[in-house]
Amino acid sequence: MTNYSRRRVLKGTLAGAAVTVGLPLLDCQLNGNGDALASGDALPVAFGNWYQGLGLNPGMWIPKKVGAGFENNIQLKVLDPYRSKMNIFSGMRYFLDGRPHETHTSTVEIAMTGAVFASIDKIGPSLDHKIADVIGNRTRFRSINTSLDGSRRSLSRRSGTASSPAEPVPANLYKQLFGPEFQDPNAAEFSPDPSVMARRSVLSHVTDQRKSLMAELDTSDRTRLDEYFTAIREIEQQLDLQMQKPVAMPACSKPSEMTDTQVGSLVSDVQKNAKLLARLTAHALACGQTRIFNVTTGSQGWRFEGNPRGWHVTTHEESLDPVLGYQKTVFKFLTAANETFADFIGALDGFKEGSGTLLDRTLVLWQTDHGDARTHTIEDIPIMTLGGAGGRIKTGMHVRSAGEPCCRVGLTVQQALGVPISAWGDRSNQTSRTVTEIMGNV
Repeated sequence: MTNYSRRRVLKGTLAGAAVTVGLPLLDCQLNGNGDALASGDALPVAFGNWYQGLGLNPGMWIPKKVGAGFENNIQLKVLDPYRSKMNIFSGMRYFLDGRPHETHTSTVEIAMTGAVFASIDKIGPSLDHKIADVIGNRTRFRSINTSLDGSRRSLSRRSGTASSPAEPVPANLYKQLFGPEFQDPNAAEFSPDPSVMARRSVLSHVTDQRKSLMAELDTSDRTRLDEYFTAIREIEQQLDLQMQKPVAMPACSKPSEMTDTQVGSLVSDVQKNAKLLARLTAHALACGQTRIFNVTTGSQGWRFEGNPRGWHVTTHEESLDPVLGYQKTVFKFLTAANETFADFIGALDGFKEGSGTLLDRTLVLWQTDHGDARTHTIEDIPIMTLGGAGGRIKTGMHVRSAGEPCCRVGLTVQQALGVPISAWGDRSNQTSRTVTEIMGNV
C-alpha cells in the first residue's frame, strides 16, 4: 500500500491563485487497529465536561441491570445509539459534613472541585483545569467553554477568584476558533501571524517585571497576582504555539461560517444553538485547536415558549401527576435536556477518524447537582461518561456504588487522563478508590 504522509495535501489553482486542501484521516495513515497514526503517534486524547443541573427523575434513569449489557431506563433512552460507548454510575452521593446545604451551589463545588469551601478564596481548581495541565498545554486553546442559556457563566475555574467565562454565541465561537488567526494544520505552507507576534512581545514585556512588583505586595495581593500571572503564562504558551507550524491533524476541516442566532433560555433556542456549538466543538477537537471543552447548560432558567415559569421554579411548584406519579413538565424539561446532550454526543461520534470516531478518543463526563431537584436530595446522584478516551476507559457498564462519594468518578477520570493524583476530594468526599471496573489498559 502507498504510504501517505499526514501532511499530504491536494494542490491546484483557483482563478489563478494557488490553493491547498487538507486530506481527511485515511485508513492508510493509521496503524492496523485504527487507533494510532501509522508513525506510531497516538491520536491525542480529549476531555469534555458537561454540567446539567437539576438531576434526573428518580426511578426513571437507573438501569435495572448492573454491569455490562445494561438497558437504558426511560429517562436515558435517547442515548441508546451510544449505549456501548457510555457508562452509568448510580448510588453515589455528595457529603456536606455538617456544612450548610447551599442548594445548587455546594453540590456543584463538590462535583467540580471535590470539596465544599467556606470561602471563595479557598476554592481549588476544577477538575478540567487539572486535566488541562496534563493534556491541554500543547494546543492553541487550553480549553473552550460554552454555555447554552445565553449567559457567560462557566463552572470552570483555576481558583475561587479566577473563573473561565463561557461563550454562548455560536457565531462568536466560530470567529474565535476559525477566524483570521486559524492556521490549517494540514496546509503545506506556514507563516506566523504578525498580530500574534506583537501580542507575544507585549505579554513578555509585562511578565519580565513580575518579580519587582511581587516584592512590593502583601501576601493576599501576591496570591491574587500569582493567579493572574499564571493565566498570562498560559496565554504566552498558547501564543508560542501559534508561532510554530501546527501538528498535522488529517481529519481537520474548517466548518462553514456561522451567522448570528437567537440566544437565550427558550428551549427551542437552546437546542438550536447547542447543535451549532457541538459542531464547532467537534471541529475544534479534530483540528487540534483544543483538547478540553466545558459545557454549562444553565438549565435552571430554561423555559418553554408560552410558559414564563422556568425549569428550576417548576421543580418546586409543579405537583406530582396523580396517575403518572411524576412532574409532567419537569419530565418534559429533562427530555429536552437529554436530547440536547445526545445531539452533542452525536456530533462527536459522527466525526469519523479512520475506523473509529472522535468520541472514541474523547472522554465526556456528565454531572449534575441533585438526585431529585424537587427535594434537593444529595443521594443517588446520576453520573455518566461517554467515550473511551482512546482505550483508557472501558465502556458499556452500569456501576452501582451505594453510599460512596461521587468523587470516585472524578478521580477515575483524572487518573485515566494522566493526572498524577492518588486521591481526590475533601473530608467525606475524599476517596482514593477509582472505579476499577472501567479502567482501561492504555
